[in-house]
Amino acid sequence: MSGDVKAARDWSRERLRALGWTETAPQTVDAVLLTVSELVTNAHVHAHSNAQLVLTWDTRCLHVAVHDASSRLPTPRPPSAERLGGRGMLLVDALADSWEAHPCPYGKTVVACFHPPDGSGSGGRLT
Repeated sequence: MSGDVKAARDWSRERLRALGWTETAPQTVDAVLLTVSELVTNAHVHAHSNAQLVLTWDTRCLHVAVHDASSRLPTPRPPSAERLGGRGMLLVDALADSWEAHPCPYGKTVVACFHPPDGSGSGGRLT
């Protein structure tokens, strides 16, 4: 699993570099990469599934979408000193400008949206 998470982060970092965000919006890049890590980890740990990652840039928002095989939608849980973990969606909620989860016929897709600082990535293209 950790190899899948690292591969997802590395792949995402290259897409963000293609948009120019690694130079112009490094804090947003960090937030996106942490979100990718959390969503892909959640797919493995909670959905017992592989994760399918898609990044889409529509010139207003970078959509980070992760699909897994579980139909159970994520909900942020309050932090607890009694249990390990359970803070992933709280992190996503804090890092992303918005996020939502959609049930699909074969699981669900969680999508987080990131707006870059003004002028960042406007000319870039995901490849």
